[in-house]
Amino acid sequence: MKNWQEMIAIAQRILLELLRRKRSLVFWIIFPVSVLLINGFVLAESMKITTDKGFEYSAPSTLVGSALFFSCLGGSVATVVAEREQQTLKRLFISPLSGTAYFLGIFLAHSCIGIGQALLIYAIAAFWGATFKGSILLGIMIVLLSIIAYVGLGFILGTQLARRTEDVNSLVAAFGVPLLILGGAFFPTTFLPKVLLDIAKVNPIYHMNQALLGVSVGGNQVNDIASHLQFLIGFSVAMVIGGWLSYHRMLATEKRL
Repeated sequence: MKNWQEMIAIAQRILLELLRRKRSLVFWIIFPVSVLLINGFVLAESMKITTDKGFEYSAPSTLVGSALFFSCLGGSVATVVAEREQQTLKRLFISPLSGTAYFLGIFLAHSCIGIGQALLIYAIAAFWGATFKGSILLGIMIVLLSIIAYVGLGFILGTQLARRTEDVNSLVAAFGVPLLILGGAFFPTTFLPKVLLDIAKVNPIYHMNQALLGVSVGGNQVNDIASHLQFLIGFSVAMVIGGWLSYHRMLATEKRL
């Protein structure tokens, strides 16, 4: 019960800080919305389909490739780095707050952000006539697995590779942009040559995109996207474990400083 209350408190603090920095919140809204609108109209024109179909195809890719990537992965990296720079971790050692609650609180905060972006993306897509064809519960499961994977990876990158706030953008760009392109965030993976498509199949963003696209547009069931789900579940578990170990390694380093 105590850990639960502390986790909620940490998540509330992060979300309140985001609300105070309205500029970041606005940018996290503008970016995925602009990508959705551009992709929706471009796909409709290039594939010679109706606008509503264009938005049906672009919404899943925009959500997992643009919105969740930059808010949950980039955001968690930025949070961890900022907490180190602001000496928040030092204060953690002399407070009754547990490390587990702190770790889970950051997870919860960025999960709330990701869920909010998912609702925004699909609300705008619905405005242009797009519909969600498959199981909503299965779609939610894919979104949550994507959030877990991104936040866990964000902990690993933020604790092991980023030391200053200035490192965040270059780190996310270096790791993220190639993965986004290969994962189909900005254009369908059918445009990729076979060599790049084979490489993309070890890219988690590719599996997030294909799984959500299959459920959202094709109405696929669990059996239809089983390989993508298996990859996402395994990757998410690995990222949580890796993020947890990296977090504790960072705490041990901070105690010695």
